[in-house]
Amino acid sequence: MSTETSGQLKKSAVGTSGIVFFVVAAAAPLGATLGAGPVAFASNGVGAPGMYLVAGIVLLLFAVGYATMSRHITSAGGFTAYISAGLGDRVGHASAGIALLAYNCMLLGLFGQFGIFARDLLGRWGWHVSWQTLALAALVLVGMLGYLEVNLSAKVLGVLMIAEVLILVVFDAVVIGRGGADGLNVDAFTPGNVFAGTPGIALLFAFTCFVGFEATTIYGEEARDPHRTVPRATYVAVILIGVFYTLTTWAIGLAHGADAGTAATRDPVGFVTSVNTEFVGKFATDLMQVLVVTSVFAVLLAFHNTLNRYMFSLGRGGLLPARLGRTHHRFQSPHQASVVQSVLTLIVLVAFMAADADPFTQLYSWLVGLGTLAVLVLQAAVAVAVVVYFRRRGDGAPLWQTLVAPLLGALGLGAGIVLAVDNFDILTGITGGPASLLPWLIPVAGLLSLAAAAFASVRGRVVQLTAPAAPSPTATDPEVAASPTSA
Repeated sequence: MSTETSGQLKKSAVGTSGIVFFVVAAAAPLGATLGAGPVAFASNGVGAPGMYLVAGIVLLLFAVGYATMSRHITSAGGFTAYISAGLGDRVGHASAGIALLAYNCMLLGLFGQFGIFARDLLGRWGWHVSWQTLALAALVLVGMLGYLEVNLSAKVLGVLMIAEVLILVVFDAVVIGRGGADGLNVDAFTPGNVFAGTPGIALLFAFTCFVGFEATTIYGEEARDPHRTVPRATYVAVILIGVFYTLTTWAIGLAHGADAGTAATRDPVGFVTSVNTEFVGKFATDLMQVLVVTSVFAVLLAFHNTLNRYMFSLGRGGLLPARLGRTHHRFQSPHQASVVQSVLTLIVLVAFMAADADPFTQLYSWLVGLGTLAVLVLQAAVAVAVVVYFRRRGDGAPLWQTLVAPLLGALGLGAGIVLAVDNFDILTGITGGPASLLPWLIPVAGLLSLAAAAFASVRGRVVQLTAPAAPSPTATDPEVAASPTSA
């Protein structure tokens, strides 16, 4: 029996909740809170929660156009399909290379973070295992889950995501219920505090916490009723993530009181756990330290699945080898892409290990910083592509969804790109040397992708990354004019 089909992902495999599990898990609520939270507070003081709110608003504006586009284009190619449709094939080809770079950097960096967190956790229990062994074990498990049906991964991510969100919701409820250290207040959201200190750095780290929500469209081909499911999941994901981070950072600020910025600078590692122990208890903190490991594992699985679908789409579209665009006869999963992705990840990971790279200050910080910058570049390009796409169609689509909101989102994302470039040393911990040249890998990835497309064309292979347009929603479709809140 053949082990492959002609390249169709499993239809109607996931609904809104499944997609939300994938993308919220990729945002790593617990891991990001413990990692980015101290930096945001150290940079911005008590106004840090306000910057999470600003980032959430910018990305919600982006999501308006992004979700509207998803009703017209359904593709596992995500960013690349949308950019190709709006800005042309050449820009789309370049974006494919940048997308692969972005998510591979995120994935590889997070293996370093997982290895360190898991090693430290087991060390507390008297088990001494190297971070390399734990990272490789996680890679094997992630690869196996990525090979199987997508709804299995969704179930695993759902359990892990709910657990990590609940532990922080309990913290939020207890802190707010007890009035924090100095009583309830909204000082975190007053303009004087929001824009105090170095707000640019706080905003940049707030943006990093949202990376992953944009993957909703990648599951469009596997979604039930994608014209409704994908836009709904996009709005739910960005609103959920935005509200969660804003509320949680506000609670952290309340727990520390007026000296939150000083506390974050003095003890970034224990910044969150210390107040969790004070307000909720040591047992909750011990549980939190376990859940932060599962949180990072959930992110690994989410990004691996994202990359599988990108590679599948690019294989089907002619940019990568055709075998990557085939699916398993039983699971209808992009199994070839999953295997190749696992092997590539293994090779690069082993290279870092052989070079004796530090798993956190080098593998994690360098690559996640670069990946975040690349994702911001892609998001800004998609926002512009949405505007161009609908202007060319000229079908009377609502201006708010196809012009105003995407342009505002593009401006906000452009500011994020500038901040990321200007503060790349802070984002990554790089202070000089060859590693400071990492941002140049983004245009290099785009140029290499263009070269691959040209080579494929010379060999007579058609490179077409734009999925066939889905039938346009009719005027009577209630979701055509849906707002973020109604979706």
